[in-house]
Amino acid sequence: MSRSRLSVNAEALKLVDELHDNPSKFGVITKEAKSGASIIDCGIEADGGFLAGKIITEICMGGLGEARLQPSGYGNVDLPTISVFTDHPAIATLGSQFAGWKIKVDGYSAIGSGPARALCLKPKSIYKMIDYRDEADKAVLVLEASEYPPERTIEYVASLCSVKPTDLSIILAPTSSVAGFTQVSGRIVETGIHKLAKLGLNPRSIRYAHGYAPIMPVHPDRGEAMGRVNDAIIYGGVASCLVEFEGNDETLSGMVEKAVSSASKQYGRPFAEIFKEADFDFYKIDPDLFAPAVLTLSNLKTGRTFAAGKVDIRILKKSREA
Repeated sequence: MSRSRLSVNAEALKLVDELHDNPSKFGVITKEAKSGASIIDCGIEADGGFLAGKIITEICMGGLGEARLQPSGYGNVDLPTISVFTDHPAIATLGSQFAGWKIKVDGYSAIGSGPARALCLKPKSIYKMIDYRDEADKAVLVLEASEYPPERTIEYVASLCSVKPTDLSIILAPTSSVAGFTQVSGRIVETGIHKLAKLGLNPRSIRYAHGYAPIMPVHPDRGEAMGRVNDAIIYGGVASCLVEFEGNDETLSGMVEKAVSSASKQYGRPFAEIFKEADFDFYKIDPDLFAPAVLTLSNLKTGRTFAAGKVDIRILKKSREA
């Protein structure tokens, strides 16, 4: 496995320093754990917000992508929308942003994403696929969690990343927060690339990528909140990738058709309804549903472009008004 000169942890740490230096601007609370680890709360006790969510998105991408915020029209309603761009798609998304680390220690559980994964290779299959690993003496981890991690969890993470707790930064972004909603919508490109990889496209062939998705209004109920953040991607997310594909263009065309959310047999209803019927168990939901609403692939080798899917204003409206 190659060791790139691009270090997602080193690049992300520059953004973490911005949070540390400007807690009031970003509405975050910075704390130091007993072990010396840096904890940045972006929505548990802290207010957080769009700016916190934007920078968390960039941290999750290992500093190898940029996020922008702007309003966009969805039917007769404008919603805040996050756009993301990266010139290093495989590393920024699968190698860093992908929420691929399920952390469970002494009753504490959280989903981990961000650059720290590239130190402990969580999961190894992803890093083998993209031929990347990071070597850094500091680690940055983003947790989708509603509670602060206990010391045992911090020590566990630091140990797996082969860093001292004093060299570990943990950013906390609960799903049911504005920052949480923002950074989940900021995963639109990652969602598309992950789906394409499952369909057999080599992620390293993707040279450039961008995408955007609405940031839905936050809901205090966990089930409804989970529904809205997923609907933002499934029914409102748009992703585009520029690839260097040596094979037949018709293969790309067929792949695009299968890579959008409408290819799922469960497509067509708000995610909260589907989630409830599945007893709030993600593993009972068709994995093909977790995909962008719209996906475009442009082959740099031939100049041809293929697109599939649509933004479903009706479902977004139903989800937003639930």
